[in-house]
Amino acid sequence: MQTLVPTPAGEARITRYPAAGRPKALLALGHGAGGGIEAIDLQALAGSLPARGIAVALVEQPWRVAGRKVAPAPKTLDVGWLPVMAELAGDGPPLVVGGRSAGARVACRTAVAVGAVAALALAFPLHPPGKPEKSRAEELLASGRPTLVIQGEKDTFGTPEEFPALPSGHGLVAVPYGNHGFAVPKRAPYGQEEALELITTTVGDWVLSLF
Repeated sequence: MQTLVPTPAGEARITRYPAAGRPKALLALGHGAGGGIEAIDLQALAGSLPARGIAVALVEQPWRVAGRKVAPAPKTLDVGWLPVMAELAGDGPPLVVGGRSAGARVACRTAVAVGAVAALALAFPLHPPGKPEKSRAEELLASGRPTLVIQGEKDTFGTPEEFPALPSGHGLVAVPYGNHGFAVPKRAPYGQEEALELITTTVGDWVLSLF
């Protein structure tokens, strides 16, 4: 089911994946700056978590809904996200916010403001490729909520080894051979299906452990 939500940045769109039975949690996921909710990790989570009692809502930012190809500034992304979270928070189950890449940054920046119980950071863009001095670690460290980072071992926006020590309540799981989109090379001894299963199982176990 899809719903359009008016925001000061334009209309955002929610695609809902209801949980089987009474939902234990609602996981809201935003996309990155270079793509939409068709990302393989977002689709894998939406396809698998509802069976475990976790409802999923994939959120498309207004710039994507309007058909634009370039994402706006971070502040505008937050403006397009907050009204959607306000609507989802009224659905009943505890809200966990998350996203991939730029969407992970949004989730970390706004987790406290939207009343989320935790934040999920998929492929957190720790820095622009080749520019480790331009760190965005503070957004992650200051999320104010338990936060799980899932990062590809070969992510050019920051490998797992590049992350600083994480505060209590934060955790990091590496996806073997995965790049920023969690794609795994065909020659790797660890397959794409295994990578996605690692992501979905880890996220599902983590969300359920929160309650």
